[in-house]
Amino acid sequence: MENNSVSLHRVFTASPEKVYRAFTEPNAMASWIPPYGFVCVVHRMDVEVGGHYKMSFINFSTGNGHSFGGEYLELKPNEFIKYSDRFDDPNLPGEMITSVWLKKVSCGTEIKILQENIPAPIPTEMCYLGWQESLEKLKKLVEPEIPDGP
Repeated sequence: MENNSVSLHRVFTASPEKVYRAFTEPNAMASWIPPYGFVCVVHRMDVEVGGHYKMSFINFSTGNGHSFGGEYLELKPNEFIKYSDRFDDPNLPGEMITSVWLKKVSCGTEIKILQENIPAPIPTEMCYLGWQESLEKLKKLVEPEIPDGP
């Protein structure tokens, strides 16, 4: 975890298409991206290269929150997503870059995430912990196969 970056790796028993949708649909993102104890409001999400997004994480216990947004830099449907992140808080300067690789494997999807340039005031271990929690929630979103009802 050098240079204020975190790297994560998981395998999900869901298709790359389903995992990709979880990163590109606002309601899906809001359900899994905030760490435990936070809710997410997606204000904007234009999923296209050069498109922008804006969201807020709100601490459910205190009601306080922080907003951030960025730009989609690269998109390869069902395979790769790269986007920038910038916090609105001037105490958390700089621009993070997050890359997400999705690879079809025999049992579903291998996912690799690299988040770089995390602002110095954020301990990388806390960022890593947050991502671990988010990925647990992502797993619970994408792995169930729920048939359509009547």
